[in-house]
Amino acid sequence: MNQIETTILNCSAIKEAEKNMIFAARLTQRGHTIHNMEDLLQLYNQSYRADTVENISSLPHPTIQKFTVITVAVVGASRRFLSQITRHQNEVKFMSASLQYSNYSGTAAFVKPYEILQAPEEIQKLYIKSCLSDMDSYEVLCKAGISHDTAGYVTPQGLRNVLIISATPYQWKHMIGQRCCRRNTDEMRIVMLKVWDELQRENPILFEPSKTGPFCQKEYCQEGKMSCQQPIPKDFTPAIILAKDYPMLFQEGSI
Repeated sequence: MNQIETTILNCSAIKEAEKNMIFAARLTQRGHTIHNMEDLLQLYNQSYRADTVENISSLPHPTIQKFTVITVAVVGASRRFLSQITRHQNEVKFMSASLQYSNYSGTAAFVKPYEILQAPEEIQKLYIKSCLSDMDSYEVLCKAGISHDTAGYVTPQGLRNVLIISATPYQWKHMIGQRCCRRNTDEMRIVMLKVWDELQRENPILFEPSKTGPFCQKEYCQEGKMSCQQPIPKDFTPAIILAKDYPMLFQEGSI
């Protein structure tokens, strides 16, 4: 799973999101001072301090964090991850590599789940053998004239994929908070922790743990009886969580 890569495609949008958030909040209080476009642009370009970002991003008004879209690329996550993450549809857009137009014959690669990665070598070989067997069937179907789209039904869920995700800062926080919880699959957590790490590096205030992390880190666990009973410390960054929960990802030779 260390071959899963994430990157922000429009880093400038994060600063723009911050600026738009401040502007939107100020606009609600200063409408009486705006008489023309020059007044509005002056307010839009007005400077602000770091503590202003912190205070306004803590307000219970999500709309002010919805005026900019941040686009992230995920390379190497499985098609199972695709089926899970695309359940988020509110203010989120997805574009994935297509089984209809892409031909994976002889080029397929597979995600090795973290639990499989920890298993004995014979279990790991069994997993890869199963994936390869499915892809052998895929190639036979394609050679028989079956379309790539139809042959795609036999591809394993572990088949690596390419995915583009666009969302507002508010929705990124929602997805990260929900999907970094230990009730998710390891792959889901790893991908979203990596995305969160990228976002926090670009803007430590807007995406700090107290505003972005799972429920147990921000307030309290909302899973009830399904709780893992292992709350994440409030000061843990996504990089720290990754290192502590998935140490094998940082070992040389892990897949």
